[in-house]
Amino acid sequence: MQRRYLSLTAAGIASVLTFTLTGCGSGASDGDVTLKLIAADYGDNEANSSQHYWDDLTREFEKKNPGIKVDVDVYSWKDVDKKVADLVKEGKAPDLAQIGAYADYAAQDKLYSADQLLSIPVQADFTPALADAGEYHRVPYGLPFGASTRRLFYNKKLFAEAGITDPPKTWDDIARDARLLKNHGVKTPFALPLGPEETQAETLMWMLSGGGGYTDTIGKYTIDSPENIKTFEWLQKDLVGKGLTGGDPADVNRADAFQGFADGDVGMLNGHPTLMKQAGAKGIDYGTTELPGIHGKAKATMGVADWMMAFKQPGHRAQAGKFLNFVYSTKNVLRFSGTYGLLPVTASASQAMMADDEYSKLHGFLKQLAGAEFYPADKTSWPLVSKTVKAKMGAAVGPGGNPSAVLSDLQNMADTADSTVR
Repeated sequence: MQRRYLSLTAAGIASVLTFTLTGCGSGASDGDVTLKLIAADYGDNEANSSQHYWDDLTREFEKKNPGIKVDVDVYSWKDVDKKVADLVKEGKAPDLAQIGAYADYAAQDKLYSADQLLSIPVQADFTPALADAGEYHRVPYGLPFGASTRRLFYNKKLFAEAGITDPPKTWDDIARDARLLKNHGVKTPFALPLGPEETQAETLMWMLSGGGGYTDTIGKYTIDSPENIKTFEWLQKDLVGKGLTGGDPADVNRADAFQGFADGDVGMLNGHPTLMKQAGAKGIDYGTTELPGIHGKAKATMGVADWMMAFKQPGHRAQAGKFLNFVYSTKNVLRFSGTYGLLPVTASASQAMMADDEYSKLHGFLKQLAGAEFYPADKTSWPLVSKTVKAKMGAAVGPGGNPSAVLSDLQNMADTADSTVR
């Protein structure tokens, strides 16, 4: 963290000079500029599409900055990353993209760094853990946009009916409670979604729960660490093997698990904030608690961030920077996060959310953000590793699976990818 703030200080004079010079030179004052932004949709229907957020935001910005127009196209999460990749490949990169990954573009020197775009106060306002996760080779290129952490959700009614008085705090508690739920007739005592949709997330949550992770403190892959092997052997033996996951985890996607919880068929599962709305809409009386670990709470929860980035190709650095400084105002960050059940990515908006009882259900998730651990998104090998984890981890804990062998194979693949994909 000290390194980060020293770098911000060192960049201060240059950034101030940059903004001073571009603000009155070849910026918007030389003629109207239209910025193109490609963004992901966080809504689940037309009425709450992210397009409405961006339309309102850009109208307000354009009134204050008459020389700059902002044209925003919103795409579903299943399409948005490919859309940006195709535009970049065609030589038509957008000015700005709000998508799921930035490292490949940073590695190809296609992005402006945060120092070239944002004022010092805005840069310093990012939650440190998120700012660090947006660095490639210690330079910030990915600007955190939306964030979330994970907690264990449990159905209070099912717990009470099974005679369970407190949420689980350890793995032994999870196994015991799952047995009680199963004996009481609960269809899926513990939902373990290791199907292809979001296996990399469930995998990381369990790695952290067992004291491991995808990488060590210097960024080297540690997929087949003793801690990780022990974790997945426990899952295979004590949950899946005893019929406490309601079926083969390789066949269960996150969306299926969430829907099962909302339908009252799942006793407990790991989830993110959007599950609160889904479960609440179906009248589920739920609680959340920190992820259990082997002998107490997990060493950390998983954090997830999506990223904003600015491409060099269009050449509108000054205008893009002015827009981004507006986007990351406390008011706008809080508005976006509150609308879509996400966590603010800045300290000022986080403080505002914590002080507002309207967001009380998010407070538990937000308190965990500072110590959360993230995907190794700064590694250009991560997309391939993530894709392979999605394909293999479900079978590792299923009948006849071999967690140690699967993790070893993943480690070898990750090491090879890390040495060749730069």
